[in-house]
Amino acid sequence: MKALRIRGYNAAPVIEDVDIPEIGPSEVLVRVTATSLNPLDVKMQLGYMDAFFPVSFPYILGTDLAGTIERTGSRATHWRSGDEVIARVDPGSGGALAEFVIVPSDYLVRAPSSISLTDAAGLATGAGTAWQALHEMADLRPGQTVLVHAGAGGVGSFAIQLARSAGARVIATASGAGLDMVRRLGADQVIDYRNENFAEKVSDVDVVLDPIGGETQQASYGVLRTGGRLLATASPPDGALAKAHNVTATFVFHSSDASRLAKIVKRVDEGALKILVDSQVPLAGAVKAFEHQGSGRAKGKIIVSI
Repeated sequence: MKALRIRGYNAAPVIEDVDIPEIGPSEVLVRVTATSLNPLDVKMQLGYMDAFFPVSFPYILGTDLAGTIERTGSRATHWRSGDEVIARVDPGSGGALAEFVIVPSDYLVRAPSSISLTDAAGLATGAGTAWQALHEMADLRPGQTVLVHAGAGGVGSFAIQLARSAGARVIATASGAGLDMVRRLGADQVIDYRNENFAEKVSDVDVVLDPIGGETQQASYGVLRTGGRLLATASPPDGALAKAHNVTATFVFHSSDASRLAKIVKRVDEGALKILVDSQVPLAGAVKAFEHQGSGRAKGKIIVSI
């Protein structure tokens, strides 16, 4: 099979021919229809996540996938060959940017019936992270105000929709073409971060979701109400600053969870959650797509069809 691999940290990804992996008793072999890229994939390639997800080289990149079950292990009795599924594999194992991938059977969820299998590849990490942050960590409630940074990004685009569905008022930052995108996704207030300072535009926010870090995160403490919550996905927040502003700041360390992903699929099939697609490329274009992901300029999800 063909796969996108690296042979060391900071090495350029290369498409190579590799053996199709063998499954264990509780695993399935999935013929991959499509994968989607995430900022985590770039961090893995650069070696930034080695302390959390050490890998063996050569390493096949990618965690999010949609596809069709090819073979099942002897204990994976609740799945059948031909089932259409989506999943997020552990980053330390990787493997999604390939024609076939091994997936633990309890990581799999039946794919949405209302969208294409290719688009469904864009759900797992982006929507899963937004769900984990807003519903499981912030316990978002109707009437609260949420500030979503990078609203046109892979996490932010889902967060806007989930927050709206929860009955929250949504403020989103974006730029360029992303401004209209976040309005269409349901943001009540849109801030052009290139020309406006969000810290001067909003205050008394209940929840800030920050997928950016750096100066954006530093300025976010000041827009929260007393007792508000900052949820950071890019880098761990500053505990001293949180204490000084009398708010709670938490790092969202996304974990694979099939039950959470099943709830997301249900929302998609109900028409309550849409996937914002930046671009779709074949596996042959995965290297350039990977560079685009690393640029930070993607609007929504980058999909690689296999």
